[in-house]
Amino acid sequence: MQYYLYVSLQDDDKISIFTMDSGTGKLTPNAEVPVSGGPSLLTISPDRKVLYAGHRTVPEISSYRIDHGTGGLTQNGTVSPDDPPAFLSTDRKGRYLLSSYYQGGRVAVHPIGDDGAVGEPPIEWLATDNGAHAMQTDRSNQFAFVPHIARLNDNVLEPVKEAYGPNVIFQFRFDGNTGRLTPNSPLKVEQGERLGPRHFCFHPTQDVVYFSNEQGCSVTGYRLDTSAGTLSAFQTITTLPDGYAERNTCSQIQITSSGKFLYVPNRGHNSIAGFSVDASSGRLTAIGQVSTEAVPSAFSLDPEGNFLFAAGSASGRLTSYRINGDTGELTPLETYSVGQRPMWVLVTSLGD
Repeated sequence: MQYYLYVSLQDDDKISIFTMDSGTGKLTPNAEVPVSGGPSLLTISPDRKVLYAGHRTVPEISSYRIDHGTGGLTQNGTVSPDDPPAFLSTDRKGRYLLSSYYQGGRVAVHPIGDDGAVGEPPIEWLATDNGAHAMQTDRSNQFAFVPHIARLNDNVLEPVKEAYGPNVIFQFRFDGNTGRLTPNSPLKVEQGERLGPRHFCFHPTQDVVYFSNEQGCSVTGYRLDTSAGTLSAFQTITTLPDGYAERNTCSQIQITSSGKFLYVPNRGHNSIAGFSVDASSGRLTAIGQVSTEAVPSAFSLDPEGNFLFAAGSASGRLTSYRINGDTGELTPLETYSVGQRPMWVLVTSLGD
């Protein structure tokens, strides 16, 4: 089995491919794939045969067949939505591609062909609200969630034209046979303060969902009612060290395949915040923060949860870390120059 790391380089109009040594975490450049239109978002099909890319400067979504022998990419489909997508994911069976639209205030569901190609027209093109920042289905593939951010000019690292977004999480029922979305009841999980829920991940075995809060610089854990498909918050914990008062925002969030550790990057403090996860309750305990490259908008864990790779969108470099399997602490390994504005990092295993 071979491991590959993909990095989307928005300002270089390409996706870079590296091989990863599963024992040491060392990366070796493998190939570069030209991708016009500012490739930003990446996601992979459940069978790991197709990579999907969202374009930032030109509103497109493209699909690429993955060569399991080399990790290489061959484009096999593209669609052109009205706005650039903010997030991509497939449903749990790989039949549909889900996308959210931050500026457009929408979510969409596109069909996926037998060859994995993204298709159109979309099955759903549904208005939600400004600031739609992510979309995924739960482990049962019956429910979907869409966090929305209310962003302000004075507390973000990247300029925006105005404050917008409702600061809520939308809840939908998802039909895995048709790709249709139905508003759940209640439709919205209101936030008690300006947390700005951005991205989220599911615990691999517990009925718990964790959201990174962009503006709140924190993580909120939610219980998932698997019958109703609704969320209820049980914990919010900061990603910052005590006393830090400078400008900061959180970006992505991932949990190890073991469910033992969870990580969130801080943009501003420029660090990776780590947490241990209680095996019975799902509650988080802070491990601490480890310095990383400037403005770490993107990072990825390897499938086994042994290594973490974080890219600095302001520095054009990517740093690797070894994860301590007992404590979750991160040990820096190597730093690599990858290119202009790395906006997504994805690690996967290919082959038998």
